[in-house]
Amino acid sequence: MNIDTGDTAWIIVATALVMVMTPALAFFYGGMVRKKNILSTLNLSFIVLAVISIQWLLFGYTLAFGTTNAGIIGGFDFLGFAGVGAEPNSAYAATIPHMAFAAFQMMFAIITPALITGAFVERVRFKTFLIFTLLWATLVYDPVAHWVWGVGGILRTMGALDFAGGTVVHITAGFSALAFAMVIGRRKWYGSGTLEPANIPFTMLGAGLLWMGWFGFNGGSALGANGLAVHALVTTNTAAAAAGVVWMFLSWRDNKPSPLGVVTGMVVGLVAITPAAGFVTPLSALLIGAIAAPISYYAIRLRQRMKLDESLDVWACHGMGGTWGALATGLFATTSVNAAGFDGLFYGNPGQLVIQAVAVLVAVVFAFGMTFVIAKVLDRVFGLRVTENEEEVGLDISEHGERAFA
Repeated sequence: MNIDTGDTAWIIVATALVMVMTPALAFFYGGMVRKKNILSTLNLSFIVLAVISIQWLLFGYTLAFGTTNAGIIGGFDFLGFAGVGAEPNSAYAATIPHMAFAAFQMMFAIITPALITGAFVERVRFKTFLIFTLLWATLVYDPVAHWVWGVGGILRTMGALDFAGGTVVHITAGFSALAFAMVIGRRKWYGSGTLEPANIPFTMLGAGLLWMGWFGFNGGSALGANGLAVHALVTTNTAAAAAGVVWMFLSWRDNKPSPLGVVTGMVVGLVAITPAAGFVTPLSALLIGAIAAPISYYAIRLRQRMKLDESLDVWACHGMGGTWGALATGLFATTSVNAAGFDGLFYGNPGQLVIQAVAVLVAVVFAFGMTFVIAKVLDRVFGLRVTENEEEVGLDISEHGERAFA
C-alpha cells in the first residue's frame, strides 16, 4: 500500500481542526454560564483534551478499532498504539499512515465527553468528573464507536450509516447529558431567578470556531483529499447556515433577533448534518439543517417546561439534533453522492430508514442507561456535586482557587 501525501496532509490538517473544536466548545459553553463559573467551565473541556488523549493512546483506540470480539468491542491488538505507525491500515484508511487515522479518531473521542459537560456546569465536583470522564469514554464511547465504525461492529455490519459521528458522538453525548442531569439535580437557584450568561461574545466566538473546525470533522471523515471531502464541506456549511437562519426567526422576540439563538441554531445544523454529510446532496443538507432547528428549539422548550436543569441543552441540541440527522440519513442518502453508502427512503430504499432507526434506538438506550448507572454509582461513592456554599461562591474559586477576571 502506498501512502498518498495529499490525503495524509489533509488528514493532518483535519485532525488539527477537530482538536481546536474542543477549546472552541469550552468558550461556547463558558460564555453561557455565570461569571463565577467561567474558568471551571472552560477547564472541563481542556482537561478532557488531556485525559482522553492519554486514554486513547493506552487502550481507547484498540477498544474502538481493534479486531472485533463478536461485534461488541475491539481486542487488544493496538494496546498502547502497538502496530499503529507509518504504514496504512487497509481496513480503515488505505492511503494514509495508520497513526494519522488513529490521531484523527482521537479528536472525536475527546470532544464527545467534552460535549456532555454542558449538562452539569456550575455544580459538578471536579475530582468526580475526572473519574466519570475516564469511565464514560471506556464504557460508552469506545463500544459505540466500535459498533458503528469498527470492522465487524454490530451496527456497521447491519448497514447503519454514520459519516462523521451523528450516532457515535452526538446521540451518545446528548442522551448521556440527559441522564447525568437527572442524577445530579438542579442548580441552587434554578427556576427562582435568571441565570444570565456572563459573556455571550465568548459563546459566539466558540460557535464560529466550531463551525470552522467542523470542516475537519466532516470533511476529514472522507479520509482523503478528494471530491467527497469537498462535498462534505459544502453540505456541512449549508446545513449550519439553514439552521442558523431558521433559529433566528424562531427566537425573534419583540422585534429583536437573538444572537445567542442564531449561533445555537448554527451548531444544531452542524450536529444534524454530521451523520449525513458524505451521503446527501447539498439541497438535502439545506432541508436537514432547516428541520433540525425547530426540533431542537422545541426540545429546549419542553425541557424548560419539565423544569429539568440540563444546563446548556446538550440533549436538545446534540441528542435530538443527532437523532434527526441519523434518521435523515435514512431518508436522503443517495449512492450518487457516495457509492460506499446506501440509498435512503427517498431514493427507493425504505429499509435504510429502519436500519438508521434501530441504530438510533440502540445508541440512545445504551448511552442513557450506562451513563445513568455510572453517575448514580459515582454520586453514591464520591458525590457528584459541590456543597451549597461552594456552589454559591462559584466553582472558579471553590474548585480551582482562581478567577476568570480580576
